[in-house]
Amino acid sequence: MARIFYYLIIKPLSFLPMWALYVLSDLLYLIMRCGLTYREKVVFSNLSLAFPDKSHEEIRAIAWKFYRHFCDLLAESVRLFSISKEEAIARFKVVNPEVLDALALQSKSALLVGGHYNNWELFAVATAPQIPHQLLGIYTPLTNAFFEKKFSESRSKFGLVLVPKKMVKETFERYRNHLTVTTFAIDQSPRKSQKVYWTRFLGQDTAVHFGAEKYAKDYHYAVVYGSARKVKRGHYELRFELIEANAPETHEGAITEQMTHLLEQQIHESPEYWLWTHKRWKLKKP
Repeated sequence: MARIFYYLIIKPLSFLPMWALYVLSDLLYLIMRCGLTYREKVVFSNLSLAFPDKSHEEIRAIAWKFYRHFCDLLAESVRLFSISKEEAIARFKVVNPEVLDALALQSKSALLVGGHYNNWELFAVATAPQIPHQLLGIYTPLTNAFFEKKFSESRSKFGLVLVPKKMVKETFERYRNHLTVTTFAIDQSPRKSQKVYWTRFLGQDTAVHFGAEKYAKDYHYAVVYGSARKVKRGHYELRFELIEANAPETHEGAITEQMTHLLEQQIHESPEYWLWTHKRWKLKKP
């Protein structure tokens, strides 16, 4: 069934120009406005927790802006199965590559941290050709073997090396003597069994993965925040911000606090571009 769905629907749609895919996005958005909204309870619950001072009408306005962007995100993700390198870079530009260029001149690898904000799928496809380092992306493999293969091929076709979560430590060792940038998503909810760092995020006690800070210190990597901004429909800019060049010299939690704060700033500026369908606060602070 997955194979049929891919070859009869997803792949043919991916050859359509973006304007045609946006027509489908508009139709999907209208369907949602008619009552078939995806994970509506989770979205409104998250928004209400994050913005307790906003009225119900203000929360609804943010939610519908989010769903408008979410539909576009789905359309843009379909296009990635057939997008060219030139189009990908034109749609997702690195505006200050000199931040990573300077680290490369020092033969220094880095961790690139950020959240599920704007179009992270386009980031995965378009970033590798625009930086001097080898880009490594940590991800959770899909359970469906066919779609796992197709999504991996799409994401890695322009240079990204995908790293399954279970192989992170092994991959760091393998690339120890290579010039790399490894991406970490910092807004996923950790499991109870994982080491977490507790902080305040969007007004909530929040468990944050501690892996980025730990690996930065263990391997003496720089830590860079990647901030994606939506310029217009289908076009984004990625800006790098150096958080820490010498991670081992920092106090425990300092890097994690800073990168969480930067993501929070982004969300407050334009909340509609964060992934509100994700159950962020599943863990409760002891």
